[in-house]
Amino acid sequence: MYEAVAVIAGEGLPVQMATRVLGVAESGYYEALTRAPSARSVRHAWLLDQIREVHVASNGTYGARRVHAELTLGRGIAVGHNAVEMLMARNDIRGVTGRPRWKRPRPDLIAKDLVDRDFARHGPNQLWVTDITEHPTREGKVYCAVVLDVYSRRVVGWSIDASPTAALVTNALGMAIDSRTPPAGAVIHSDRGTQFGSWAFTDRARASGLVPSMGSIADCFDNAVIESFWSRMQVELLDRRRWKTRVELANAIFEYLEIWHNRRRRHSALGWLSPLEFETQNKIVVA
Repeated sequence: MYEAVAVIAGEGLPVQMATRVLGVAESGYYEALTRAPSARSVRHAWLLDQIREVHVASNGTYGARRVHAELTLGRGIAVGHNAVEMLMARNDIRGVTGRPRWKRPRPDLIAKDLVDRDFARHGPNQLWVTDITEHPTREGKVYCAVVLDVYSRRVVGWSIDASPTAALVTNALGMAIDSRTPPAGAVIHSDRGTQFGSWAFTDRARASGLVPSMGSIADCFDNAVIESFWSRMQVELLDRRRWKTRVELANAIFEYLEIWHNRRRRHSALGWLSPLEFETQNKIVVA
């Protein structure tokens, strides 16, 4: 309450009038001016500095839950979620939010749906999901294909190009195969886009022992894990600025995938660990 008196007095109104309106003692206000800050206020000021550091390090994307996870798991600070949420709200510190943008896949050569919306797996390289996204620059669109391991949410393969060809998705799959060496029978799940039904993609998958799987037409939930990934990438990176050149955007996507998402971004599905931390804790040896 004395903080409110100080604000009113700072606007040029008499302290006596401010204390009378707010129903506090004038003597108490002057006493508060000379009183040393409480231990709680000192801790809150320190916590606020830590919160701001974490928020800036996330490029302004983290909300209260991920800031809290970084403080407790990353920095070893004992603090409750409510305190973090309160301090962020008071100081107008917010994460990036946005509505998911679901792509509508187009029908093509069909493989059976071997996933049936069950994305739970108990080990790496059992189920990979893949998809393509696009984003404009002043030079034209950039297309990115990603292969994601649902167990650790790690991007295990990716490819970037100026056109959405079969080579785009085949290159991403090839990178995943070369880096992870999946066991025979592992599933690669996609939508029914023409690229994933192409001979080049299907042959590369089967030659490595992978079994192709496709969701139904125009149903984003059949590939919900990768759709969720694109939604977050759209909000945290792609929609945050206008991109001048394809090279500029391609470099930003590379940094997001390899540096931010795989190594630093904390995921609720992984107990607030990053994919790399999760795989390290579970003793998964990868390239």
